[in-house]
Amino acid sequence: MTATGTFLPKPGAAPLTRMIRAQAALETRMLLRNGEQLLLTVVIPSLLLVLFSTVDIVDTGADGSTVDFLAPGVLALAVLSTAFTGQAIATGFERRYGVLKRLAVSPLPRWGLMAAKTCAVLVTEVMQIVLLTAIALALGWSPHGDPLSVALLLILGTAAFSGLGLLMAGTLKAEATLAAANLVFLLLLVAGGVIVSLDKFPGAARSVLELLPISALSGGLRDVLQDGAGMPWRDLGILAVWAVLGLGAAARFFRWE
Repeated sequence: MTATGTFLPKPGAAPLTRMIRAQAALETRMLLRNGEQLLLTVVIPSLLLVLFSTVDIVDTGADGSTVDFLAPGVLALAVLSTAFTGQAIATGFERRYGVLKRLAVSPLPRWGLMAAKTCAVLVTEVMQIVLLTAIALALGWSPHGDPLSVALLLILGTAAFSGLGLLMAGTLKAEATLAAANLVFLLLLVAGGVIVSLDKFPGAARSVLELLPISALSGGLRDVLQDGAGMPWRDLGILAVWAVLGLGAAARFFRWE
């Protein structure tokens, strides 16, 4: 005690940046300890990359090497599996078991929790990208293009899918989130240009599918990494719109319990 009625440490909430950093570290540790999520985020994309690159199962529509076509799509799939599917399921059950209810009474604001979860997703994605890139290079992948364009696509894609995943987890019951997130994952795997070119779909359907965030992410990455294209402004714009809408809706409608 330094003076009458004054105590140390000073009571009150920690600085917001410190709270977000601490929560992000906790979210990352929890994510890496979850075997089921690691299966979804690491094992499945790796197996798909190896399988479809080495075995002639589907017609990718690629003119050159199959792995040159598949690698960008699998990178997009890794973002989808971590930022959307894995995060939606984990957050949905945290909400069901009362974890989020307890966080709601802490000084951490709702948007701060979302920011922390997104940071944890980014850390996991870095490890995914390193692993998948190493596998793709071992399979003969020859990437091209500007690393800045790739980074912007991955960041905006993460923001878009993170917002949508949190929106789903914060508005639906845990069981509904589990079913819906896995269903969306499977549908986008097939219809999002990940392993099958969108050129294989009818013109009207392709026009709609190209507006999906997974199509913009996989298509943008493919344009840059396979074809060496410049900044994919159209795909970045689509992802930015989804990110603003998804994160905005999640911040507005997310329920702690």
